Amino acid sequence: MHKPKIGVPIGDPAGIGPEIALKACLFDEVLSSSIPILIGDVSVLIQMIEFSQLPLSIHAIKDPSDAKDVKGIVNVVDVKSVDLKKIEFGTVSAMNGQAAFLYIKKTVELAMEKKIDAMATTPINKESLKAANVPYIGHTEILADLSNTKDPLTMFQVEKERVFFLSRHVSLRKAIYLVKKERLMDYIERSIQALERLGVKGTLAVAGLNPHNGEHGMFGSEELDEIIPAIETMQHRGFDVIGPIPADSIFALGLSGKWAAILSLYHDQGHIATKTYDFHKTISITNGMPFLRTSVDHGTALDIAGKNIANPLSMVEAIRLAAEYAHHFQSK
Repeated sequence: MHKPKIGVPIGDPAGIGPEIALKACLFDEVLSSSIPILIGDVSVLIQMIEFSQLPLSIHAIKDPSDAKDVKGIVNVVDVKSVDLKKIEFGTVSAMNGQAAFLYIKKTVELAMEKKIDAMATTPINKESLKAANVPYIGHTEILADLSNTKDPLTMFQVEKERVFFLSRHVSLRKAIYLVKKERLMDYIERSIQALERLGVKGTLAVAGLNPHNGEHGMFGSEELDEIIPAIETMQHRGFDVIGPIPADSIFALGLSGKWAAILSLYHDQGHIATKTYDFHKTISITNGMPFLRTSVDHGTALDIAGKNIANPLSMVEAIRLAAEYAHHFQSK
């Protein structure tokens, strides 16, 4: 089977991104399923290899077509954006924020040109982005703008459980306000379409908002007024969706693979459920763009950067999932 090429922008040079990207290239589950191609400064990666004494060597390339599929050799598209002498591990700086942005930008270019099959992103630092006057707050916003995507759809995966989110970075008060019939209908349709693009078949289960689905309106009417009407309407339109399922049970059942995916009604509802089960193997997948993107779901960990103790398992899983879905992914 064709090994997909997975582009890995190495993230903030002062964070753990370069370390976990390199360490992931030592794992058999990465090397057997994909050809990882790191995008970043070769000088940063050579320094990390020497510091961490990793049994790796760098193969600098200008184009992914020149990549080698050889264990111990790391393919790198050299962006050449930093002064290595000015990098201080664990610190916020404009240079590092600009570099992280340029790595992502180059990776998007390669993806849009179909030179890589998917991307798996490492952490970036919002403060460094701001210091560099990069006008985005995070990966999703950068990727959306660079790919001309209006509203990317986030999905988490941990083992057999896949979770979509009706809202992301808004207050809990606003998240509850956003639980409306029309929005639910839109996200049910988009979530099912995203699963189809990934080659996943099965039922979408919608979580409840209130304890025990509100007990027929005794403590919360959103299920009766908004959620159930949305689900019933979409069922009548032929969509394979059920619910609402009380939030205190839906995620436990989902781990068994009972449904293809779950629609969480707000950020923390799904984040807590997946990350509590397995923090390191909870992977974020961004749908709705012309290319497939997976990501670790942790930060730059500036407090441990440069100490050679960062856990690469999230990066390993992000690359592995990108490779798995790349075989099925259908762009718009």
